[in-house]
Amino acid sequence: MPIPHDRVRPRARRRTLAFLAAGVLTVPGLSGCSEEDPAGRPVAGQDIAPAARDLVADGGTLRWAVDAVPETLNTFQSDADPTTARVAGAVLPSMYRLDASGRPQLNTDYLESARIVEREPRQVVLYKLHQEAVWSDGREIGAADFAAQWRALSGKDAAYWTARNAGYERIEKIERGDNDLEVRVTFARPYADWKSLFSPLYPKQVMGTPDSFNDGARKKLKVTAGPFALKEVDRKGGEVTLVRNPRWWGRTAKLSELVLRAVPRAERAEALAEDKVDIAEIDSAQAERIMLASRDRKKTAQGAGPPLSQSGALGRQSAHGPESGLTPARSLRSWAVAHGSDEKAADDEISARKKRRAALAEYTAQQSALRGFAVRRSLEPAFTQLALNGSDGPLADERVRRAVARAIDREKLAALVLEPLGLPAEPVGSHLALAGQAAYADNSGALGGQDADEARALLADAGWEQGGPLEPREPLQESKKAAGAEGEKTGTKDASGSDKPGSRPDEPGQESDEKDSDERDSGKKDSGKKDSGKSGSAEDESTYIVGGDDKPYDADETLAQDGKQFKPGGAPGAYAPQGTRAPATAARGPLAKNGKLLTLRFVLPSGPGTESLRTVGERIAVMLERVGIRTEITKVADESYFKDHIANGQYDLALYSWPTSAYPATDARPIYAKPVPAADGSLNVEQNYTRVGTDRVDQLFDQAVSTLDESKTRSLIRKADARIWAAAGSIPLYQRPQLVAARTTLANAGAFGFQTPVYEDMGFLKKGAKGPARPTAS
Repeated sequence: MPIPHDRVRPRARRRTLAFLAAGVLTVPGLSGCSEEDPAGRPVAGQDIAPAARDLVADGGTLRWAVDAVPETLNTFQSDADPTTARVAGAVLPSMYRLDASGRPQLNTDYLESARIVEREPRQVVLYKLHQEAVWSDGREIGAADFAAQWRALSGKDAAYWTARNAGYERIEKIERGDNDLEVRVTFARPYADWKSLFSPLYPKQVMGTPDSFNDGARKKLKVTAGPFALKEVDRKGGEVTLVRNPRWWGRTAKLSELVLRAVPRAERAEALAEDKVDIAEIDSAQAERIMLASRDRKKTAQGAGPPLSQSGALGRQSAHGPESGLTPARSLRSWAVAHGSDEKAADDEISARKKRRAALAEYTAQQSALRGFAVRRSLEPAFTQLALNGSDGPLADERVRRAVARAIDREKLAALVLEPLGLPAEPVGSHLALAGQAAYADNSGALGGQDADEARALLADAGWEQGGPLEPREPLQESKKAAGAEGEKTGTKDASGSDKPGSRPDEPGQESDEKDSDERDSGKKDSGKKDSGKSGSAEDESTYIVGGDDKPYDADETLAQDGKQFKPGGAPGAYAPQGTRAPATAARGPLAKNGKLLTLRFVLPSGPGTESLRTVGERIAVMLERVGIRTEITKVADESYFKDHIANGQYDLALYSWPTSAYPATDARPIYAKPVPAADGSLNVEQNYTRVGTDRVDQLFDQAVSTLDESKTRSLIRKADARIWAAAGSIPLYQRPQLVAARTTLANAGAFGFQTPVYEDMGFLKKGAKGPARPTAS
């Protein structure tokens, strides 16, 4: 499943269809290799405070914030979540691990070697197991465990409730090699991504029968084989406790216990300050708060005075925190009311002042506690994209999709999100891999960079023109379908250009939650008829139109200050509209075709932690407005964002993220596969929620997954990516930031980037020991 904002979720069910006709763009040829590897290096390295094991103390408990106690401990079930994967990574075998560049490396704790020993007539992979590798019950890890997992995941027995079987269905047989430490896997069809298999590997006790697979590993794992073992799953207390595995043959885990504690994301700064957790993934607002605490500590150490306050003639004023907005004028007014003759007003103000003081005292105490934490920063192995639904409407025309793509400045959007966090702001150049991963190459040239003139030309070629006659239209009729709820509120700007609900931000960093507040508090001006008699939550779901006023589309150019307002249907250029450019060049405005304005439904999430996503969406809307594309922005509740909108195709534009994989030939194919009719007459989109696909892309994926030459596989993946760019069903924007708060004494844990965590090396530094300086963002 895509990642709407801050969570990595299991991939979703499959529905609906759209297909893309052959593109007009010429896709550049790609060679399999060159003197300079196009994959390059990761844009940002990991930030985990690395330290040698001899500097890390033996023992201790690490409390790690997670979203929830997992519903299942079986990673191959549909309700598995990131915590399921974290537990599996610490307690179960994996044949391969990912390095700092996101490339698979042999896991020498379990394998001495693994290689293809035969290619004809069948592919055969020979695994040689580590001679000390045993399950926690003392039994050796062997061919029986590999065979049990293959049978469970092959898809041949419907009694196993599996969520995925990619790769396992290609296996023909598994058998013991020359001795108990060898496992021979014979494939019925060649499989390029064979390294993805058996990671994790479950014991035959779990995989051996449908009952044990379906239910046996949901709540407990009796047999494990990692540096840690599962001690307890406390659902009532919201904790999963792992302890050292006494039968572990590798490097002994530094920690005695690893506790995964469920903490809502909005409460993590408080949980850190209250000593409930030692490490937690956080959002940008929480990261800023922790960084401020660190700066305050340094200022205090330098004798700069109280860190959270500034003294002045009118008394205490908080520099940040609950009273950061208390200006001297407001402070004076508060004092005056509290000491005034109106007893009721004075009592109310005195009570409010007490509450503010209590909130400030609590915040100050929390900030003091947060000084013991550092924000570790990297980039996730995931990217945020703009999705364009090509199933119907204007975006069914690939010229319009390409126009949208050419109108967007991806560099500015990446900078908007990443630069304030001190992270490198480079646009993502591939749908199928990220910089550093083996299959990466920047193929965005297949579509072309930002070019407003080219975008306008594409729209004109598609028949969208300025000033054509318009049919009467109720602007919200289409957006009702997008919102999936009733009682949405709409706003535009008034004729003078003053801000109304839904107006675009004037400053790059303007927060969308301020805009939401304006929408709730100010009067609304409908741009269309409201659905009377129905109600809904204006805070969760609201719609407004960008480009729905008569303002110019290039606000940074010279504007005419008088003249009549431009009205759709009039003759463009017949007069100088008020607020538009002087007649030296033609005025730009909304585009129309067959009596309808070019308006796209843009769906965004409204919940906490999605502020930056909304800001990016609003900036995109402004960029589109400049080429004549209006957008109706609808903000919807997080719980319905994916289920009711993305998966159901009830949108034109949307922002969400996809994780990348070291095995794109397998894992990325369902995301970009051409939708096909299902047996029941419906249309199956797999995970291609843009409904845009081509037969040629499918063929390239099929060839890549069946090729045992790694360089050829990479070349085919890059060719597929170039064609995905040309189809313009989705536009990769930026790699997602990864922000982790961790105790300053915690080593070998934090923002891991691509690399698989090494759980046995995590721990707290010995007294007096210092780890290396943290890496820069370069």
